[in-house]
Amino acid sequence: MDNCFNAMSVPSTRSFHWQSLAPLAVGRVYCSPVESGGQLYLIGGCDESGSPMNICEVYSPEADQWTTLPPMPTVRAGVAVAPLGKRILVIGGMGVQRSPLSTVEMYNVEEGKWEKRNSLCEAAMGVSVIVKDGQVYAVGGMGSDTHPQARLQQYDIASDIWHTLPPMPTPRYAASTFLQGGKIYVFGGRQAKNPVTAFEVFDTEARSWAKFPSIPCRRSFSSYVMTEESFLALGGLQQARGYRKPKFVRTVEVFDIEQGTKLGYHNPGTSTAIFPTEKGSWIKTTRRLNMKTKRADFVAAYLQGRVIVAGGLGDQPAVLSSAEALNPVKNRWEKLPPLPTARCTCSSIVFKNHLFVIGGVSQGPSSAVEALSLTDS
Repeated sequence: MDNCFNAMSVPSTRSFHWQSLAPLAVGRVYCSPVESGGQLYLIGGCDESGSPMNICEVYSPEADQWTTLPPMPTVRAGVAVAPLGKRILVIGGMGVQRSPLSTVEMYNVEEGKWEKRNSLCEAAMGVSVIVKDGQVYAVGGMGSDTHPQARLQQYDIASDIWHTLPPMPTPRYAASTFLQGGKIYVFGGRQAKNPVTAFEVFDTEARSWAKFPSIPCRRSFSSYVMTEESFLALGGLQQARGYRKPKFVRTVEVFDIEQGTKLGYHNPGTSTAIFPTEKGSWIKTTRRLNMKTKRADFVAAYLQGRVIVAGGLGDQPAVLSSAEALNPVKNRWEKLPPLPTARCTCSSIVFKNHLFVIGGVSQGPSSAVEALSLTDS
């Protein structure tokens, strides 16, 4: 492989540093961060007993302080969150009975009040959301019967109505979704305990799905990142053949966005287009592009022209603190300063050019909040 990325000037790894910020009041996991109106909000989560919570907070970078907000009307964890101007839509998740919910509630940032909105068509957790032009698209999920869903629903805030759109070709939950142009890219996810390799794209204008070439390697707890030119599938726990145990991997796979915009052919009688391998494919990479450390269930993000990975689980007996950054010019990974608090299953968000890593699991639910940024930012 030559170079999958834009050979731009990127900051040295020596320019990055971690900052330990004000911790959460309660250590938790499966909390959902979202930016709204230039502020960082944190919604729900699970405490050390595994019970969902209705706690909501807002972070002030200037004061390095978390402020508790009015609690969510419905106790839940693992919610999908969608920023809509100065309002935050909170969708589905796991309730007190540890089963999926159809509940949808909205928090008004200016008024500091919650209101109930129309529910999803069906209870679901592990829903993925994308916001485009003030419309919320809710993709997939796991229902009360534990079966993966293929539903695609569009929410109109003005009418408070959920519209049913053509379903995904592959039902799944906990998928990774990205918006690029007028298209929603959906990667991976799960069906029960099984990882999904499907890669499918919904065109919001044509209102139809396209099947793209599947992710080459079947693995769970991997991460996906979008850059200006590519999508990357990173690491994870690879399913072994036969009775062998799954193994942690360093694998990195790259899909070129420009190749993926080539036209495929339509499957007769359906709203699905087929993209054969030669019409847009995963780029064949060399081992040189693999991460330095085998890991799964880790944080991954695109920050300051670099793909960043941190923490997670690996072959070591303890959770990981190591972090690394992909150099897009040299096509290789370089070490970053380690995450101050080793952990996995973290929540994360890029907020004001900082990568926030929030909560997660260390020896138990963590209250740590740490941010990675450039020295001069």
